[in-house]
Amino acid sequence: MESVLSKYENQITIFTDYLEEYPDTDELVWILGKQHLLKTEKSKLLSDISARLWFTYRRKFSPIGGTGPSSDAGWGCMLRCGQMMLAQALICRHLGRDWSWEKQKEQPKEYQRILQCFLDRKDCCYSIHQMAQMGVGEGKSIGEWFGPNTVAQVLKKLALFDEWNSLAVYVSMDNTVVIEDIKKMCRVLPLSADTAGDRPLDYLTASNQSDELIFLDPHTTQTFVDTEENGTVNDQTFHCLQSPQRMNILNLDPSVALGFFCKEEKDFDNWCSLVQKEILKENLRMFELVQKHPSHWPPFVPPAKPEVTTTGAEFIDSTEQLEEFDLEEDFEILSV
Repeated sequence: MESVLSKYENQITIFTDYLEEYPDTDELVWILGKQHLLKTEKSKLLSDISARLWFTYRRKFSPIGGTGPSSDAGWGCMLRCGQMMLAQALICRHLGRDWSWEKQKEQPKEYQRILQCFLDRKDCCYSIHQMAQMGVGEGKSIGEWFGPNTVAQVLKKLALFDEWNSLAVYVSMDNTVVIEDIKKMCRVLPLSADTAGDRPLDYLTASNQSDELIFLDPHTTQTFVDTEENGTVNDQTFHCLQSPQRMNILNLDPSVALGFFCKEEKDFDNWCSLVQKEILKENLRMFELVQKHPSHWPPFVPPAKPEVTTTGAEFIDSTEQLEEFDLEEDFEILSV
């Protein structure tokens, strides 16, 4: 099995190049809604990317469900992509988009709180354990590969809202005929969180104005890291310190989920307006926005807290608070 996984991971770089080999051009590169001029700001661009939390396959964590797998190598890549998307939304909310990370530098306590939510332990609210077990309700067995839409549904259940009523919007779609719209969404919509896709190039963190994407790859197996005696986490393996990879957007897998972070309700309103103006004006649409919840859909049920006490549960909002930010009074997002 290990030889199969090794062969698979080695194939990941076939269609990719490293950013250090990027051509010397005057193009703008967009990293999660923030632009960099490649020719003069390459170091800032690399720092911006390395600041993103990077979640990969892990091994030697406690068995999921008590008797399940102790590694997610080979099946957990989309779950790791979902973790990266949600972590980015939490960082934007609690630390701000301009927050930067530096190796071996003391980080704010909010950063440590966010990181601890994603450790590979059953008592961490956004852990691989919680996500895998939540996937059972979506028809996925523990140890089974998830698609982007399933991950988005799991993230919704694990609470897309935090205690300040912020919102992470996830749009799942088939990109076979909408490459140009995806490029436009990466550039035009300033509230971008991340993009997650199918194998083997999963977590797409950036887009420039040509036809290429910069991404963080979850297909690396690292050893489980736990909280240290002082209550902090050694975070060196949770940031990609090597030059990031890039790929042509035409190699993007057909199934993707785009993520957008809205800090306040007015941000969501602006997002809807931009989508309607720039994206949904074409006849062939990736998704739709409607004013009311479709009658043939099941009723909207706010995400509930996990049944077990979890570390980082303070990031999960209560039903009462969720009702203050009622999506159904604004728009309903329909994937197609």
